Amino acid sequence: MSIRRLPSGLIDRIAAGEVVERPASALKELVENALDAGATFVAVRLSAGGLDLVEVSDDGSGMAQAEMALALERHATSKLPDEHIENVVSFGFRGEALPSIASVSRLTIESRERVLGGGGQAPQSSEGWRIAIDHGVPVGEGPAAVPPGTRVRVEGLFDKIPARRKFLRSPRAEYAACVDAVKRLALARPDVGFRLEHDGRRSIAVQPSDAPTRVAALLDPGLERHGVGIDHVREAMRLTGVVSLPTFNRGMADQQYLFVNSRPVKDRLLVGALRAAYRDLIARDRHPVAALFISVPGSEIDINVHPAKTEVRFRDPAAVRGLIVGGLRQALEEAGHRSAAREQMAAPVQWTSDLTRRSKESQIARPAGFIGTSWTPAPPISQTVHEQRLDFGQLAPAARAEPATAPLVAHPMGVARGQVAQTYIVAEADDGLVIVDQHAAHERLVLERMRAARADGEVARQVLLIAETVELDEVDCDRLEEAAPGLSDFGLDIERFGPTAMIVRAVPAALGKPDVTALLADLAGEIAEFGGAISLRDRLDLVAATIACHGSVRAGRVLSVVEMNALLREMEVTPNSGQCNHGRPTWVKLAHGDIERLFGRR
Repeated sequence: MSIRRLPSGLIDRIAAGEVVERPASALKELVENALDAGATFVAVRLSAGGLDLVEVSDDGSGMAQAEMALALERHATSKLPDEHIENVVSFGFRGEALPSIASVSRLTIESRERVLGGGGQAPQSSEGWRIAIDHGVPVGEGPAAVPPGTRVRVEGLFDKIPARRKFLRSPRAEYAACVDAVKRLALARPDVGFRLEHDGRRSIAVQPSDAPTRVAALLDPGLERHGVGIDHVREAMRLTGVVSLPTFNRGMADQQYLFVNSRPVKDRLLVGALRAAYRDLIARDRHPVAALFISVPGSEIDINVHPAKTEVRFRDPAAVRGLIVGGLRQALEEAGHRSAAREQMAAPVQWTSDLTRRSKESQIARPAGFIGTSWTPAPPISQTVHEQRLDFGQLAPAARAEPATAPLVAHPMGVARGQVAQTYIVAEADDGLVIVDQHAAHERLVLERMRAARADGEVARQVLLIAETVELDEVDCDRLEEAAPGLSDFGLDIERFGPTAMIVRAVPAALGKPDVTALLADLAGEIAEFGGAISLRDRLDLVAATIACHGSVRAGRVLSVVEMNALLREMEVTPNSGQCNHGRPTWVKLAHGDIERLFGRR
């Protein structure tokens, strides 16, 4: 078979398959063009989920008549003035969107250039122009009465390509994808107003605002009260945004929006880092709400990975992952004992976290270190209690609760007044009633003690009596050999043994007797994907969480008032104490108003 050049129309359809997969893809490209044109307001109209109509109007710079014709040619763009693609800051840069969309739909462009007046004169506008294309074939052009800016109509997407049309989903599903695309771009540009109408019904209407307001308006208004602001800098990278408290979560990961240099992306590395940051803070089948914005130097990222521009590559993936995990962990720890279980400690989100907030809430010092699985309570509130150092592991399980006689002191978690069902601590705060699950709360406190002890010293390791040899691919051995120093910090000592084998000489003592072959294979795979050893840290944390669960105060244990107050005081100064190791809330609060409503006083 001889080699031949493909017809230009077929080339356009092949290219369109990479750029335009569904109405949401076309909508995304058109809105990005509007934003790159300097629009301050973008209006979107849809019909039948975008299958019948996608219309995008903006008040940007517009185009002159000659530029409109050039914009419909492949690889013609105003966003790449030179060959330095790494310096591109616009959403688009390939020059493929408009010709690709025009080759698979009926496309109409109406534009009027906004001309800036010189010499102090007011801005002027050129005449509007209109061009119509029907599946790649020009069908007409002429003057158009439009305001400065651009309006693009896409009708009958894939009408003449039934092989593509039949793979589109229902109008409702396509509409949901379009809403998601608009949300992502509206989050990326809070300084631009957006409006989205579907079959005459308005579903999105936001005015220019600051980033926290935009995030709360588009994701969940509850983030204003149950969100944690992020502002974390590491070397030349910066992470900002807002994430939900672990107890404010969803059953699906559909409210997680990630941005790199203001570009919406869908990246497995970033999603994995977000999931790792919430490890042992949230149940496995629950997902946080998040909008994270990552800023990295242009030389450290490759945005020219895929025509859809939703994928990126990082020069140093491990550093980016560390930025996200470290930034989120720090912010969640600074949130202290906050929990979204019952509107408690609710306050508007600030992008920059206040490092001194928790120290102002409580002047109680962090208690002594963890010993075994016992817990030494923090100094309680009364003078007589200050002189005691109690250990739950040494108390008789049949001890009876003492009458609560301590005066009401201004502590965030209040003063213990009693115990209900030998499971829940009831405390009185100056603004309401606090109910604490004693087992869940103490489980978190013990785990954080264990982590602190591990961070202060070397992880205990078990030297194998007979070193174990593990056969792996040569590439996997190369990765493990390079990561060996870091793995040793976790208690895993390995050495290279020939081209395709590794010798395991010691394993973390907390892992017991692991399957070292499976462990090394998993580590090699994760190093290849994420650039760092993940599963070993996960396994150590799981072991620590299991020990903490078995070593903490059980439900059904009668506690004295001294013990209850000690637990409350330590919760106030312990990171992540608002939820247990499995993601359940450790405490709830009934405000005075809630109690009054229960008794009909309001």
